[in-house]
Amino acid sequence: MRSICFYFQVHQPFRLRTYRFFDIGENHYYYNDFENSHILRRIAQRSYLPMNDLLLKLMKKHGKAFKVTFSITGTALEQFQAYAPEVIESFQRLAATGNVEFLAETYAHSLASVKSKTEFRKQVELHSKKIEELFGQKPTVFRNTELIYSDEIGEMVYDLGYNTMLTEGARHILGWKSPNYMYCNARNPKLKVLLKNYRLSDDIAFRFSHHGWPEWPLTADKFVGWLNDVDAKEEVVNLFMDYETFGEHQWKETGIFDFMSALPGKVLKDSPYKFATPSELGSTMQPVSAIHVQHPISWADEERDLTAWIGNEMQDEAIDNLYQLEEKVAKCSDPEIQKDWHNLQNSDHFYYMCTKWFSDGDVHKYFNPYNSPYEAFINYMNVLSDFIIRVNQNCGAEGGEYHKLIEKTEELGKEIESVARNTFKKTAAKVKAVFEDEKGKTYTFDEIKDMSNESLKKLVKEVDIENWVYALKDAGEEFTEKIVPNFTKKAAKEYDKLKEEIKIRKTDIEASRKSISEKISKLFS
Repeated sequence: MRSICFYFQVHQPFRLRTYRFFDIGENHYYYNDFENSHILRRIAQRSYLPMNDLLLKLMKKHGKAFKVTFSITGTALEQFQAYAPEVIESFQRLAATGNVEFLAETYAHSLASVKSKTEFRKQVELHSKKIEELFGQKPTVFRNTELIYSDEIGEMVYDLGYNTMLTEGARHILGWKSPNYMYCNARNPKLKVLLKNYRLSDDIAFRFSHHGWPEWPLTADKFVGWLNDVDAKEEVVNLFMDYETFGEHQWKETGIFDFMSALPGKVLKDSPYKFATPSELGSTMQPVSAIHVQHPISWADEERDLTAWIGNEMQDEAIDNLYQLEEKVAKCSDPEIQKDWHNLQNSDHFYYMCTKWFSDGDVHKYFNPYNSPYEAFINYMNVLSDFIIRVNQNCGAEGGEYHKLIEKTEELGKEIESVARNTFKKTAAKVKAVFEDEKGKTYTFDEIKDMSNESLKKLVKEVDIENWVYALKDAGEEFTEKIVPNFTKKAAKEYDKLKEEIKIRKTDIEASRKSISEKISKLFS
């Protein structure tokens, strides 16, 4: 029997308060308690509590036939305990059904897997202990922060005692392969790897309420139809998404709760699928091949890489300065130092510093407390400067050494300002250079693969549907998946109708693609 694996990620960072240069050395409290409490309580009421209640009802209704999986970060659990303990209790009720699996991950939702093996191990062990303490389960399957994965990271995870891991079914890694199988780590085949089916997952997580999407509205009947259309040889469909999808990203008014209420019953009645947890799949499925991932991938942005958190000068400066403290922090017994060390590793802080100005810009604004990445960087580095002083004091810096430390902090303040200014100039110059390069440039039909959704929407409006039918013939999924979702509902119906009616010749395909290439050049040069 084929399987569906529903996995939900639950995370909330500790957001920092506005921390100015003159606070350094004077005020050692870094967090915006009001904002953290307000956001968490709001999401709890809109998302976590009603969705947990719904899942509990579905499990009572369908018994052992309906199962889901969660990964909840240590920072989210701490905030639940502080601001909304009823959320912990609702997860505990789900755990008591025996239909829920909890996964291991980094405690602080950190980037330790790419910065420090030692810190990575510590956080995974701390998180596993927290999950067992709260929910009575010792995790046996691993998911990394933001589904970050590489051959090396997978090998590390197996060495920590996990034999199954989740990651993104990134197109540039899979190529022609399907994500709907079990794979294994290229370095250590004993680690099994489950891949997210990003298209079906994102139909729920991102496109569900988009009225311009040709498939809107999405119903349980329609979704089960898509599941049934999956090649019968393919063994598992992994639906991975943020838990905030339900009620926060997709509001109750969109019908998202009604959709989820109906889906399990439709799957069990009208499809050959059963619901399974990752550990069940890990114990019953065999890998079809190794997945080779030399450079880390993630489930973030169009690139599915690490550039959302690491890559620009500000991000590198911040994260490098943070992890330089690792050895000293390890020697500190102060619990407040340890708590701040974890919270400052939240990947969200570096995400806020992202200077991507193209297709994923709106995504980076969601829940972002800063007006710009430069503001995020300066605020974080002010906090980090104070933290550096505390770590050194706690580890025994005295006398002249302490005065040198103060001088070093003042120098770091100047460096912060310089890095922010330089990064701003570089980003502005990069944007300007791109626009200069675009002037007079001749585009080809292949450019569609790399265009943002905003650009595609402009292009779709300029090309008639018949031309798209010709141009997309035998172009492959990577083209149709970029173009067709941008059609209006009426245009999508016309497109499907013309595909069946029109006899297409090779010359028609070439002429339409040439015409579209000219449109692209005209629009974006």
